[in-house]
Amino acid sequence: MNAMDPVFSTASRSARLRQMLLSNALEFIMEAHNGLSARIVREAGFKAIWGSGLAISAQYGVRDNNEASWTQVVDTLEFMADASDLPILLDGDTGYGNFNNVRRLVRKLEQRGIAGVCIEDKQFPKTNSFIDGERQPLAEIDEFCGKIKAGKDSQTDDNFSIVARVEALIAGWGMDEALRRAEAYRQAGADAILIHSKLSRPDEILAFAREWAGRAPLVIVPTKYYSTPTDVFRKAGISMVIWANHLIRVAASSMQAVAREIHDSETLVNVEDRIASVNEIFRLQDAAEYSAAEKMYLSGSQAPGAAVVLAAGRGTGLEPLTEDRPKVMLPVAGKPLLRWLVDAFKKQSINDITVVGGYQAQAIDTAGVKLVVNERHAQTGELASLACAADGLQTDTVIAYGDLLFRSYILRDLLESDAPFSVVVDSSHTAPSNRSVRDFAYCSAPDDRDLFGQKVLLRHVASKGEEPDAGRAQAPHGRWIGLLSVRGTGRERLQALIGELRGRDDFDTLDMPALLNALVEAGEEIEVKYVHGHWRGVNDLEDFRRAGDFAHAQTPFALGTTDGEEAR
Repeated sequence: MNAMDPVFSTASRSARLRQMLLSNALEFIMEAHNGLSARIVREAGFKAIWGSGLAISAQYGVRDNNEASWTQVVDTLEFMADASDLPILLDGDTGYGNFNNVRRLVRKLEQRGIAGVCIEDKQFPKTNSFIDGERQPLAEIDEFCGKIKAGKDSQTDDNFSIVARVEALIAGWGMDEALRRAEAYRQAGADAILIHSKLSRPDEILAFAREWAGRAPLVIVPTKYYSTPTDVFRKAGISMVIWANHLIRVAASSMQAVAREIHDSETLVNVEDRIASVNEIFRLQDAAEYSAAEKMYLSGSQAPGAAVVLAAGRGTGLEPLTEDRPKVMLPVAGKPLLRWLVDAFKKQSINDITVVGGYQAQAIDTAGVKLVVNERHAQTGELASLACAADGLQTDTVIAYGDLLFRSYILRDLLESDAPFSVVVDSSHTAPSNRSVRDFAYCSAPDDRDLFGQKVLLRHVASKGEEPDAGRAQAPHGRWIGLLSVRGTGRERLQALIGELRGRDDFDTLDMPALLNALVEAGEEIEVKYVHGHWRGVNDLEDFRRAGDFAHAQTPFALGTTDGEEAR
């Protein structure tokens, strides 16, 4: 039964789990241990959830031997059921006691919309099967059959499922005992049998399946024999595979890596771009309703901002790579330069993004952006490209070069400025030794990294063809990286100034530094946000290579760890 089948999707949770157990297809369920992981399982496309005893115990920080009470487990399941509409099969250990505990457990699970429970034939309190499993005593068959009968007699929902877990192979009691117990449990009313093994090969499981011959649905947990091809399970007639503990394990490894990194570096800057954003957590918490309420009740909330990306150029020095595409479509660490920039804006909730194309504009990926084309890109400069989009500016806007990579805090801090105009200047770029590097910035004060809150204003940016230290008594204070924020009344003043500059004879040759200098000459205050590295521009082949190294350093911890780009 497909999850997209309307009958399946409208059936109760318990009915959906029952359908999966009885399906002719091999079904899969994934472990979850709290509301957040339950929602992640649903979004990944799974049709049901395994409420893992190991994982739920671990998220409480206790051992998997009934140190978390059954009421605490049921409370956790309630959050999981609220967060996801998927059926949940609880790993109910031994049933948390005798037949009477099982009766009460089943009633409480049904009350909370849980679809079924799996109980194992060991003695209470249990210990995880992979910890000295051969030394763990098993329950008497008659006693365990009594638990199954008590549970089935107690359920009010005919579709509620009880899965009997056979531990005989784990305990070293052999195949005959495993089959004997499984058959007794089936006759006692179990809806399915879970056969467990700790071997790294599936031999025991496959032998059991052959002998079992489909008498009832068969469930497996291939934690130890994980390298077995899944088709082997299909051919063996297995009904359901449980991926039993992998979300709690990946969560633990990721948290360990991030905690070590923050402890050792004493900064967040190396991890922020490699972990889920706060906005992603809000989304997983289903915060859309809160966002709507915020707009309704907080009168001071502002409309989302916009961005303009200047992407008309081919790229001087990059011609061997840009014959059929503009520079912004060069691949960096698996995705185009432009997509890194668009993703950075979207992470800050800027979704109104205009890209000004020119050279090979038809090759620009327009997913999630609006494309405006500077038809005269070959004869004009950056300011003419901006002018193509300037008239359409209707809200606070960030203007950016299209060849930028940067840590997310740079854009976040820029957006937090309430100044009409603000720019980002890298104070580590102060020596004009590389003449191919331009946009050197002169400011009202140097970067004093020990003092925060000091207002620094832009005085001048060395424009194209201008020697960075020409006629100036002091060295530049840094390099403008190509980010300009325009807020409030600054937007109309910017549009008016661009209109005036259009009347100049040299308008077609003007670049973005020329615009900044014109703003300063017109008496506008442009606030400076200093950074110290943590960004890349792509101006030549060497920059392109280094951009790949920088982007790889932003890989999420869950996908692999590398050292982040240090401040230069």
